[in-house]
Amino acid sequence: MYKLIVRPLFFLFDPEKIHHFTFSLIRILHKVPLVPSIFRGLYLVEDKRLERELFGLKFKNPVGLAAGFDKDAKLYKELGDLGFGFIEIGTLTPKAQPGNPKKRLFRLKADSAIINRMGFNNGGVEEAVERLKKNKGVLIGGNIGKNKVTPNETAVEDYKICFNALFDYVDYFVVNVSSPNTPNLRALQDKEPLTHLLKTLKDLNAEKSSPKPILLKIAPDLTDEQLLDIIDIVKDTKIEGVIATNTTISREGLKSESKEETGGLSGKPLTKRSTEVIRFLSEKSNKAFPIIGVGGIHSAEDALEKLDAGASLVQLYTGFIYEGPKLISKINKAILNRA
Repeated sequence: MYKLIVRPLFFLFDPEKIHHFTFSLIRILHKVPLVPSIFRGLYLVEDKRLERELFGLKFKNPVGLAAGFDKDAKLYKELGDLGFGFIEIGTLTPKAQPGNPKKRLFRLKADSAIINRMGFNNGGVEEAVERLKKNKGVLIGGNIGKNKVTPNETAVEDYKICFNALFDYVDYFVVNVSSPNTPNLRALQDKEPLTHLLKTLKDLNAEKSSPKPILLKIAPDLTDEQLLDIIDIVKDTKIEGVIATNTTISREGLKSESKEETGGLSGKPLTKRSTEVIRFLSEKSNKAFPIIGVGGIHSAEDALEKLDAGASLVQLYTGFIYEGPKLISKINKAILNRA
């Protein structure tokens, strides 16, 4: 029903406006008696064989929602009812910011892709914390970044503010230095500033009574040499893992009219490259750290390929928009069929 009726209808409208409409619709539906149970019955696959233990956490299944969809932690409970094993909120910044000027979100239907240049639009970390205080049992990742006006020289302070504010309300952290939509942010992926940032957060983490896992989200556009640097950085800083990958600035092979829009590209064009990065990191590190695979997962086969390449968990974003919530259960069922 989603691909036949819902998606064609939604795709008639501006993507950012329909995103907010969908949030409101899901929230309203969940207030109707029995609807949450119906959603869980349709999409939730429960089986002990799907459980994964990683970074000291237990995931009820290996399929999560990537950051960027529920930036402000407004819908994590309802999204959890659609069958996700975990929800990653953010990217959050210390202060609220509007993001880049609209229009900033573009569907590339001929490529089953999306280009976004949102620019870390969010209500600020403290606003999200107030919502997360109401969480009852959803495993949450906190994706953190810096404000646009914060220079790279003092970016570490922004990450520290977000880390401290979210610490009691998320299960793991993701350090986002790989978005192409905040000026100069990707320069923080260079070895020296990235090592400093991650070591600072690890030291801060060590001061807590129960430290939380810290992961790094990387771009798909890194060279092999840069990926080898990432492996060294993970080893040196002793962070818990990597999320591969964020959106790409590549436009190779695109057919859609909007292909020249600036921003990060996600969806099917990223499928192959994301899997290549996962495989490279896994093989060159000798599986030294867990990897969460994300990028171009539009089918159960796409997810299985990432798991086979070395990912321990996977995340959806653009595939979730194009394929609908049924994709979550399809992936989990495919995993069970191989168990």
